[in-house]
Amino acid sequence: MKHFVIGDVHGNFDALMRLFYKLPNEIEPIFVGDLIDRGDKSKEIVAFVRENNYLCVRGNHEAMMIESGKQIIKAIRENKAISFYDLWLQNGGLKTFLSYGLVEFVDGTWQKKLNVTKALKAFEKDIEWMESLPLYLELPLEINNLPVVVSHAQVASVWEYKDIGILRKIFEDRALWNRKEVPKESAIFNIFGHTPQANGVMRGANFVNVDRGCYKKEEGFGKLSAFCIETQEVVEVCCK
Repeated sequence: MKHFVIGDVHGNFDALMRLFYKLPNEIEPIFVGDLIDRGDKSKEIVAFVRENNYLCVRGNHEAMMIESGKQIIKAIRENKAISFYDLWLQNGGLKTFLSYGLVEFVDGTWQKKLNVTKALKAFEKDIEWMESLPLYLELPLEINNLPVVVSHAQVASVWEYKDIGILRKIFEDRALWNRKEVPKESAIFNIFGHTPQANGVMRGANFVNVDRGCYKKEEGFGKLSAFCIETQEVVEVCCK
């Protein structure tokens, strides 16, 4: 069975469906995180990945939803105001929040909807699922004689930190937020996303960046890509 690593989807469910239509039938999809935010159908994407039990690592946008979402749930249950200046909501999270049907825009202001018990439970369950996602997946596969590791941001530069207690926090931070270049030599072949690429999937001797900036409108971006580990082929669709 072939393994296809799929870049940051960011709420673009329709593009994801078009991508799956182009992929072979018998595959193992692996998501690099950032399933959510910016696009209009984040809830649908999370449901699709969860219901099919697809492999996925946690992205920085899932991390932001976990942290902010818990505070929002608490505010709703205690009938307190929601701060729409929240870091997550201001960075694409509002689109995700809206997809769960918890708020609406009325008379020029955001207001909590009434009778949101079912919607709130779904939101809470998805947050719990995101908390269970690993920071990386080390696969029983190799490229260029290096073990394949899938993460959201590149971890090749800090791979040795993952099992060192005092450095574990640095590893966790880099796995979500790292935008530094991959070192020319590393112990792993790292497949990741997080930093959008305008000129196609970026490849190196020990890495592949599959993030094509599906939410961006600028020239060269606006694509959703999948990279096959076994064949190194790239399949992509336009998100515009």
